[in-house]
Amino acid sequence: MAKIGIISDSHKRSDIALEAIDILKSQKVDILIHAGDIVELDTLKHLRNSHIPYVAVLGNNDESLKKYQNEFYLYEEPYKFKFKNLTINLMHYPMYLTKDTNINIYGHTHYFTAFVTQNILYLNSGEICARKKPLHEFALVECDEKLNFKVFKFQKDIKSKDWTKTEFFLGED
Repeated sequence: MAKIGIISDSHKRSDIALEAIDILKSQKVDILIHAGDIVELDTLKHLRNSHIPYVAVLGNNDESLKKYQNEFYLYEEPYKFKFKNLTINLMHYPMYLTKDTNINIYGHTHYFTAFVTQNILYLNSGEICARKKPLHEFALVECDEKLNFKVFKFQKDIKSKDWTKTEFFLGED
């Protein structure tokens, strides 16, 4: 079983990114993934200081972070990698979606999306920054040895202190 914590589009909300990372850590994720538009160096430090393996890609607002690529696990998009029995394709823009992978993870749109087609999970964890809607969001993916996926959406209203966790039911073609 692989447990993957996914955040995206944190922008200037490293405080909310830290909350999400702490929650994912409490969920005992095996890896943390940031799908770009990190913006703040503090968010990269929070990922590193979690002591959980992590991977992040640069987004269209991350020009100032490029100089830190050698200090952090921070890559240009798309970044394809193996984790446990999975091939993961990570990007900020959803233009690099491929069929030769188990999971395509992307950001940029700021809208939570999760679906399975041809046994491939496509996932956008929404937005940490709550810029397009009054919700902070992130995701947890569980995948068993047979590549069956479960997706959990975490969210909280910008006026709330409490996060809710909901299983997101995946449609299959």
